[in-house]
Amino acid sequence: MRKHKLSCFLIVCNEGDRLDRCLKGLAGWVDQLVILDSGSSDDTVEIAKRYGAEVHCTDWPGFGAQRNRALTYCQHEWVLNIDADEEVTRELRAEIDQFLSQDAIKETLVKIPWQTILFGKAVNFGRYASPQGKLFYKKGARFKDAAVHETLILPTEKVRRLRTKLLHYSWRDYRHLQEKHIQYAALSAADKFKSGKRSSLPYASLRFFTDFTQQYLLRLGFLDGWRGFLLALVLGQYAFNKYAGLVVLQRSTPVSQEGPL
Repeated sequence: MRKHKLSCFLIVCNEGDRLDRCLKGLAGWVDQLVILDSGSSDDTVEIAKRYGAEVHCTDWPGFGAQRNRALTYCQHEWVLNIDADEEVTRELRAEIDQFLSQDAIKETLVKIPWQTILFGKAVNFGRYASPQGKLFYKKGARFKDAAVHETLILPTEKVRRLRTKLLHYSWRDYRHLQEKHIQYAALSAADKFKSGKRSSLPYASLRFFTDFTQQYLLRLGFLDGWRGFLLALVLGQYAFNKYAGLVVLQRSTPVSQEGPL
């Protein structure tokens, strides 16, 4: 039995097709289940309520701001941040329970390895196999106020790494794989532009090759076969689109509207 209570939150929108799989592993296990829905038009809210979650319907202020908003509803000292495309297995629940059963916990952040499933099979190398900081001590925690890639910021970061993997079903199909990366690239470009960063098309082109090489060779993506090759190409495209999008913003925005360089 856990000695430290656990809140869990999800931020969702139109996740009805995969929310059931996610909540099965959470409902009745966490001490508090919080869901922020930002305008779903499907049955997401109904599914969440069926599992006894505290559902809050909100606008969409961006990933960082929404996660910070979700934090305000979390009542317990430890918080698990799960996405609708992830699944907490029985084995992972047991390892988390063991961690939270200690009398005194020195760590403030728990990183859990991802087991990303791509088109029916797991990929074991590269960016999408990296451990994710999903469980953390709430006091003083906040997320960087970014439109995407919202980093968790802790007053003191002491990390524990778990062994059991968190299942990750990020993409529904090939179209979703591409659309999600294009959306994130556009959001990241806007964040960079807002913060005063600038780029060029030659640099954007270079980033395609460097990011592809990092994913496919340096991070051993080639060991995942054709799926690893495909992911490396997509991540190369993502890097190109991010910096090409930044170029478009800096060349199409009137000088009077630009932020400080």
